[in-house]
Amino acid sequence: MFIHLLHLGRIPYADGLALQQQVIAARKQNLIGDTLLLLEHPPVLTLGRNASRSNILASDEFLVQRGIELHEINRGGDVTYHGPGQLVGYPIIDLRGDLPGKKGPHLGPVDYVRLLEEVLIRTCGDFGVMTQRIPKRTGVWTIAGGSIQEKKIAAIGVHVSQGVTSHGFALNVTTDLRDFEWIVPCGITDRQVTSLELEADSNHQPTMESALNSTARNFGRIFERQMLWCESLDELLHSAGATARESV
Repeated sequence: MFIHLLHLGRIPYADGLALQQQVIAARKQNLIGDTLLLLEHPPVLTLGRNASRSNILASDEFLVQRGIELHEINRGGDVTYHGPGQLVGYPIIDLRGDLPGKKGPHLGPVDYVRLLEEVLIRTCGDFGVMTQRIPKRTGVWTIAGGSIQEKKIAAIGVHVSQGVTSHGFALNVTTDLRDFEWIVPCGITDRQVTSLELEADSNHQPTMESALNSTARNFGRIFERQMLWCESLDELLHSAGATARESV
């Protein structure tokens, strides 16, 4: 059993959505196996199903001047920011498959989110950053100590259709955290955001490449699958076409 792994580089959010839809369609037709897309986006704001427009603090004029796009999408959660230095993951997973922790005909969405959180907790640990879950607050958080409050280092928001997941997670690696000042991240007003770069010590400083490799490795461990790298989306979908022709 394996999971296709495709690194798309830095691409516009709209392009990422379109590519994601292609992979989702192929997965729903069982033409390809489960797939993890890893990428970056230029600065963009997205509003999930539960988002409030009031959580965008920047004016429309400011967003237009800076060329920052705004997308309303079908994932769970509130408003979030994506930008350079942030590793975004879109797992396209059939929850009816052979997955760890599955007790019925499919893995529940909450249990799936817990698996994603575990992937990110272990990834942060690879850089010497200890993180945790917080009840009723989806995502991954640093561990508080003394007068220091926990900070959010990774956000998660998913969608499930016909048993297949889309959207996913965003891990702040070398993100410019000032860009989060444009919003109330995930609608949470009493906690700050942080990044691997800021939390890691000098001996564990991350790069996007090292964070990507760590995330891919931990994804395979937590989902108990081999990660199979693909060079391009064309290669992935070509293998889907070949599989379809062989089954005729």
